[in-house]
Amino acid sequence: MATNGDLNRKLRMALVGGGAGSFIGRVHATAAVLDNRAELVAGALSSDPERAKASAPDYDIKPDRAYGSVDELLSSEAALPEDKRIDFVSVATPNHTHFAIAKAALEAGFNVVCDKPMTFDLEQAEELATLVEKSGAVFALSHNYTGYPLIRQAREMILSGELGEIQAFRSNYMQGWLRSRLEDDDQKQAAWRTDPAKSGAAGAFGDIGTHAYNLARYMTGLLPEEVSSHLKIFAPGRRLDDYGHAVIRLENGGLGTVTASQISHGRENDLFIEVDGTKGALQWRQEDPNQMMVRRNGQPHQVYTRDPNAPFTNASGAAACRLPAGHPEAFFEAFANVYRFAYDAMADRALGKSFEKTDTIYPNVADGVEGMYFIQQCVASSAENGAWLPLKHPLARK
Repeated sequence: MATNGDLNRKLRMALVGGGAGSFIGRVHATAAVLDNRAELVAGALSSDPERAKASAPDYDIKPDRAYGSVDELLSSEAALPEDKRIDFVSVATPNHTHFAIAKAALEAGFNVVCDKPMTFDLEQAEELATLVEKSGAVFALSHNYTGYPLIRQAREMILSGELGEIQAFRSNYMQGWLRSRLEDDDQKQAAWRTDPAKSGAAGAFGDIGTHAYNLARYMTGLLPEEVSSHLKIFAPGRRLDDYGHAVIRLENGGLGTVTASQISHGRENDLFIEVDGTKGALQWRQEDPNQMMVRRNGQPHQVYTRDPNAPFTNASGAAACRLPAGHPEAFFEAFANVYRFAYDAMADRALGKSFEKTDTIYPNVADGVEGMYFIQQCVASSAENGAWLPLKHPLARK
């Protein structure tokens, strides 16, 4: 039996979303059990009750815990004995549904792992932060790119001062899959992402621009001051942005840029970031995640590899690894690291112990609020021809 410290059992998971045609639901289900510290035992896999129950065998969910709605899931699970009911709910549904599902799960006493962006708008995000605080539950947000070993390595290097004072970052997320209007053919992933009623105020900037922004914030710890943004719709007739730039003035006097595109030919899932410090600079690319370049003027360029046993690997980088050097770790493992470190807190909560809620290695509700504020301010700035607007939210964390 896998254990979670003194808890000495697996955590029990319910999945909301993930029915036929889902991409991210299957990722959540795979990542959550990768370390054998949790088991998927229940689900409401679709907003269509018949489809929800029909999808359950794909996840080995037994018929009596394959629910036709979120309400049925939460009420039925809450009525089970404590040693049978779920510990947490994973929310893997379109943006506009996140808030209601997470709110209901928190009010029922369950921990939550939620996909990003966290909510439909900033007002919902701020309310959710209040609910998390009131509930005492664990809340993790699946900004999964924070889980890559070399991102954890870079974060510790930056925060410990190895690169000196950080003066600039360039964080870019480039895709090309929406170059044509797939939404016109009712392609499932395109249809809701380009629908303002389901995606929210932003398209590409909400879907992937938030990842690029969160990655820079996570790695550098630098607080933003102001943002100037230009968002654009290049596919005629599309209702939400498919390309955009944001320039960010940082509290320490530095500058950051975020670029997001879903209309760049040949770009698949090209998230990459560069960070410039007074003592050195680094570069990391998600499509080649097991290498990171570090540069210092007058010295040979250094290539850091994902190697938990190397003397150059710091504690944070090593703790995020599962395999020896030369065995690639990538998307599923990084996603699983969000779960892995949230499980420590869930186990502590189950045992009545205190746990860290704000300064967590995994993205939490504060990061979700920041992400929604980023979307809101970028959309507003773009509507005002790139006007400089505030970007530092009161809940922003270092």
